[in-house]
Amino acid sequence: MENFVCEGTPETPNVILDKDSGKFEMKGKSFPEEARSFFQPIIEWLRDYAKEPLDKTDFLINMEYYNTASSKMILEVLKVLKELQNEEHQIEVHWCYPEDDEDMLEAGEDYEEILQIPFKFIATEED
Repeated sequence: MENFVCEGTPETPNVILDKDSGKFEMKGKSFPEEARSFFQPIIEWLRDYAKEPLDKTDFLINMEYYNTASSKMILEVLKVLKELQNEEHQIEVHWCYPEDDEDMLEAGEDYEEILQIPFKFIATEED
């Protein structure tokens, strides 16, 4: 199984899924024309990873902006991680948000509440 790397564009996030370290990252903006088409390979890769996951998986999510369609797909990504947690694997999501963006913080809190996955919330300063 190869690592998954997708270079970000102005409409899609940079995604790095490193199976060897169990460190995953999604960073940038997400408003692709076809959100399902963009996220489906990520979800499929995660399902493959879930067959033989590491004991601990960390997922850093640092999104500047995402649209409603991407929000639904991010939930689908996190649901795969939830399945790992149900199998006694340690999962932690690091949710970065601009310190003055209450909406982005609340979005992460909503995901945490829905999925019952431990989140660490990290306020970032804007450039």
